[in-house]
Amino acid sequence: MRLPRATACLVLFATGAGAAEPVHLASHRAVYDLSLAQSGGTRAVESARGRIVIDFSGDACKGYTMQTRQVTVLDSGETGSRTSDLRNTTFESADGRSYRFKVSTLLNGTPGQSVDGTAETAADALKVRLKEPKRDGFQASGEVLFPTLHMRRLIETARAGQTTLSVKVYDGTDDGRKVYDTLAVIGRPATIASAKAESDRDKPLREGEMAGMTHWPVTLSYFTSGAGERTPIYVLTFDLYENGVSGNLRLDYGEFAVAGNLSRLDKLPAATDCKS
Repeated sequence: MRLPRATACLVLFATGAGAAEPVHLASHRAVYDLSLAQSGGTRAVESARGRIVIDFSGDACKGYTMQTRQVTVLDSGETGSRTSDLRNTTFESADGRSYRFKVSTLLNGTPGQSVDGTAETAADALKVRLKEPKRDGFQASGEVLFPTLHMRRLIETARAGQTTLSVKVYDGTDDGRKVYDTLAVIGRPATIASAKAESDRDKPLREGEMAGMTHWPVTLSYFTSGAGERTPIYVLTFDLYENGVSGNLRLDYGEFAVAGNLSRLDKLPAATDCKS
């Protein structure tokens, strides 16, 4: 089981309102408790449990650092119990043009493939340099977004009342050599006041300033690069709140899907924006 590449957009705060306002991100810590939402296929998963923890920090002057850890335990009558421990540390410049990433994986306590490298975008092109799994590099043409800039663009799109966003995204996951085509479908805005919430799900989103905040249902699909009709290799669905917080999380891996309940959300002191 690999790290969900869209984890980078799960819980980012933004301040300000209106389509004309820039997206300002604030430091935070978010915890999602995982459970099995759906299972099928020849190797059905019978149960799933685990946790995603995201630590995000930075500002519009120095850039943004994100540390993500996902521990998942999957139980199957055919394959037994599997425990995956995936850790991802990234830094993205404030302008979204440079990116550093390091991904490590443990499967049942045994180290798996690690990915370590840097990437830059300029003049409608992506350039990647890898240290692990081996020293290598590649380039890709066209506009490519890194995860934090992708989330900022998604927030701007939702604020503007647009219903889709189709962009290429690079996050350094898998073997570090893949650029993904993504399609986000954004639904109509809602608020907790206009939508009946589950009693115990995403409790931090039903308290304080979050309770009456506008949010949009988003389905974000990832595809391998190519032409023609393709089946998504991974689908993330979530409610995107106006300040960037995400709830009602679902990670769909194809043969099974996992639900994430936001059990803790800590908003840390906001950084000071850059001054011209």
